[in-house]
Amino acid sequence: MGDIYGLIFDIDGVIADTEAVNSQATIRVFEEMFGVSGVTRPDFDAGIGRGAQAYILAAAKIHGLAISQQELEKAEELRERYITELFIKEPRTFEGVLELIDAALEADNFKAAIATSSSRKISQILLKSIGVPYQRMVYITGDMVKRKKPDPELFLLAAKGLKIAPADCVVIEDAPSGVEAAKAAGCKCIAITNTTAAENLFGADLIINSLTETDLEKITALINS
Repeated sequence: MGDIYGLIFDIDGVIADTEAVNSQATIRVFEEMFGVSGVTRPDFDAGIGRGAQAYILAAAKIHGLAISQQELEKAEELRERYITELFIKEPRTFEGVLELIDAALEADNFKAAIATSSSRKISQILLKSIGVPYQRMVYITGDMVKRKKPDPELFLLAAKGLKIAPADCVVIEDAPSGVEAAKAAGCKCIAITNTTAAENLFGADLIINSLTETDLEKITALINS
């Protein structure tokens, strides 16, 4: 058998089209819990890809809102409930992602993993809603690590689970913090412009607009470049 490669997928903004749902749910939390109106989707940009608490705190900072740890945990719990309700009503994924996951799972020279800053509880609901065969993949969630992105811990754990050296893995990401984490882990990184503009993803090895633009052959060539 020849070389075996790892393909590691983020969930939010890569597998699941959740950014609109994330912001909508969190805006509702700010209104109901803290009485703060006027929060908009760009207010969360600094927290994208860093986990739910960082996402909430990004907008809190912009609006001058001090949140205790207890309040933050309560806000995170309420946000997850709202996201789940919204996403189950209308689950959305991106073109080409399920096909690429299936191709990696069927290939003799690839193994596939999921690595997300989200909790297992909410990420599993998203994956089930879309029909991702996560049971056949290494599955790493934010509640399994001490440090969130841009720290590389999440992707190092995924590579370890795959039993593949990080240098032989490609991470697919949509956020600057995820790109930074992937590169810090020693992985190659394909960034997709589902969430932010290409100029914000400059650290990636390859930037694309859709996963329909790549395949396992191109990914193999990227790893070996």
